[in-house]
Amino acid sequence: ESDPDFDEPQIEHLLQTAEAIRKDYPKEGWLHLTALIHDLGKVLHLPAFGELPQWAVVGDTFPVGCAFDESIVHHKHFQENPDYSNPAYNTKYGIYSEGCGLNNVLMSWGHDDYMFLVAKGNNSTLPSAGLFIIRYHSFYALHRAGAYRHLMNGEDIENLKWLNIFNK
Repeated sequence: ESDPDFDEPQIEHLLQTAEAIRKDYPKEGWLHLTALIHDLGKVLHLPAFGELPQWAVVGDTFPVGCAFDESIVHHKHFQENPDYSNPAYNTKYGIYSEGCGLNNVLMSWGHDDYMFLVAKGNNSTLPSAGLFIIRYHSFYALHRAGAYRHLMNGEDIENLKWLNIFNK
């Protein structure tokens, strides 16, 4: 099991996502490719890539270094995290400043960040919107609840439009 939201195999999910986007946005080849590879970071669950447990690979991502927003799944469990009561980290901005840009924000680890780093480290030719989708498609507090927008810069705001299209 690589995703608790789907019963079909992961490859089926990737193909369905890419096909749905191709159908709606036939001229956006980069978006088709992004859809096809967005979850490939889930290989971390396989023995050849470390066999990380599902909880360490799949699930919502969120910023660290600032307050945990209440929209994050299982928010109540953050009370056990030492950062929850650390004054350096438990404020709206924490270690960040307004409009600093999400590229300057540390995110919780998961398949999203892994695939983003693989793409970036291999000089991907995807536009910044494609890399943004790969990195933040599990950042539900942002694109479903509107949390952490205060950390976004202009490029993030533009890229969020594409992420919202992708998440349809």
